[in-house]
Amino acid sequence: MIAEAGLAALWLAAAMAALQLVLAVGAVRGTGHDRGAAFATAVRPVAIAQGLLVAIAMLCLILVFVASDMSVLLVAENSHSAKPMIYKIAGAWGNHEGSMLLWVTILAVGGAAVAVFERRLEARTLVATIGAQALISMGFYAFLLFASNPFARVFPAPADGNGLNPLLQDPGLALHPPTLYIGYVGISIAFSFAVGALIMRDVGPAFARAMRPWVLGAWIFLTLGITAGSYWAYYELGWGGWWFWDPVENASLMPWLAATALLHSVSVLATRDGLRAWTIMLAVVAFSMSMIGTFLVRSGILTSVHAFAIDPERGEFILALLAIYIGGALALFAVRIGTVRQGNVFAIVSREGALVVNNLLLSVILGIVLIGTLYPILAASLGVQLSVGKPFFDKTVGPVALLLVVFMAAGPLLRWRRDDASALLKRLTWPITGACAALVVLVPFAWGIGVRPMAGLVLAAGLAVASVAPLWKRNLKRTPLFTWGMVIAHLGIAVSLAGMASDSAFTKETLVVARVGELHSVGPYLVTLKGLRPVVGPNWSAMAADLEITRGEGGTPFILSPQARYFSDPPTGTSESAIATKLDGQLYTVLGQPDGEGGYQLRLWWKPFVTLIWFGGAMVAFGGALSLIGRVWRGRRRKVADEDYYS
Repeated sequence: MIAEAGLAALWLAAAMAALQLVLAVGAVRGTGHDRGAAFATAVRPVAIAQGLLVAIAMLCLILVFVASDMSVLLVAENSHSAKPMIYKIAGAWGNHEGSMLLWVTILAVGGAAVAVFERRLEARTLVATIGAQALISMGFYAFLLFASNPFARVFPAPADGNGLNPLLQDPGLALHPPTLYIGYVGISIAFSFAVGALIMRDVGPAFARAMRPWVLGAWIFLTLGITAGSYWAYYELGWGGWWFWDPVENASLMPWLAATALLHSVSVLATRDGLRAWTIMLAVVAFSMSMIGTFLVRSGILTSVHAFAIDPERGEFILALLAIYIGGALALFAVRIGTVRQGNVFAIVSREGALVVNNLLLSVILGIVLIGTLYPILAASLGVQLSVGKPFFDKTVGPVALLLVVFMAAGPLLRWRRDDASALLKRLTWPITGACAALVVLVPFAWGIGVRPMAGLVLAAGLAVASVAPLWKRNLKRTPLFTWGMVIAHLGIAVSLAGMASDSAFTKETLVVARVGELHSVGPYLVTLKGLRPVVGPNWSAMAADLEITRGEGGTPFILSPQARYFSDPPTGTSESAIATKLDGQLYTVLGQPDGEGGYQLRLWWKPFVTLIWFGGAMVAFGGALSLIGRVWRGRRRKVADEDYYS
């Protein structure tokens, strides 16, 4: 009965979403004050009820996975009774239907959170925002109930299930999808704020202050999701790369790029009453990118470990939602943007001007990634097979990203509204000195690493110095928490850039057919295959290679044991890498297939400072979290001060 209860809760949640939309429309269009107020008062509890009901539906789905109820089709197709408990729980969203239910759950709970906590917006603007969120939810409810029922039964029930994709049987499944979905939903809430403000002609600093925490929260979770997903793919797939420009990877990157631009624009609108049209436009673009990402991953047009749907009808349904939501958003923007008054003006040489340039460069990168991702798909629909891979993106995105770093370094050093170019150059003295020092150190020791890696390392040094510039000559104890957050986030970008450039410049790779007792080398390490042994896990068996490793001839030996695993349900072979993390990088080892003559394929990488990529990503997310806490704390202190003043 758990599945039936979950389905009933899902239907009721959909009904609450429809009622929420009706009440919101009534409140916005109500002619009488009392009538409009009554509609507005009723919207909040309905939104909360919707969030609770869909959360119950998600809990029911998790419970049928935990219980291994094979009479539920989704469980039979994507689980197995022998799976460890963590993968039974995470497996609830490790498939198409479950992932979409998780999506709509976070969507509805986010809408309920807006209804509960948001008190800064004008009442009718808030109601319009909640109504827009309900409209988005309704499309996904329809998709789940009519095209992707997660609670469908199968008769007769099989004795056991097919199991979860072995590549997804990793703790990363418990973290990566939920963090990305929270980010996507945060963008949808920001979009709903923009829709509400456009409808009520209320685009101004108050709207931006209400919207900013949701944009910042979405951006933090997108950053965490992309960072965690990158490391998960790095160690799980066994090819030694941290980003492959796979269409599904790009599907998460595009909303992050748009959200980054939106975050800076909404901050300018909230504090300086500028970039009004930019903020609305970027909210629409960010939501559109999240919808395109949903279409790519859930439509079945891509073959990927991330892409679950294989039914073309589902793809058509999502494509229809894509057209309705994005088309409607663009139409509303076109109709209403003329009602958005111009905000405060500023000079080209100003912090606002630097942010506009940053937004333009982010938009260029977004456009390149979007075209490079969609062009092969459109070509395939016309019968032309082609691929756009890593070389294209590295050559096109790389130079623009490096130029973006230059403006990122300069932006925080500029004054608001108007500044002087000569004064900016004077403030850039130390960042330029840091970059030149890095260049002087690198040229003698790393001349042949290539232009882009060299530029990346040099600019990372300059950005690192510029990132801490806002703290110069300040009382650090009295520095606002959100300023610390900005500094740490920008410093995290510098750290990640240094890791990316180091990985590109200094990685060493060795591919050999190894036999027991043979010695091989990679970078500063000596690797000896000591032996092979069978290993049995809870739902897999493996052959493990014990590698004795020393750093140079006199180093202390240690053991790494990469595995070649085999899963019976479903029948799949995987390579489980073994990684040694050191202060100056990672030694990455992968065991391949036997050659039939007593040898095994062995791939070895020495990747200097590669961990800076993910450490920097964590710093960016942490900086965002500090900024969010600082902004919320400051807003509450102002609210208390206002209440004390008027009491």
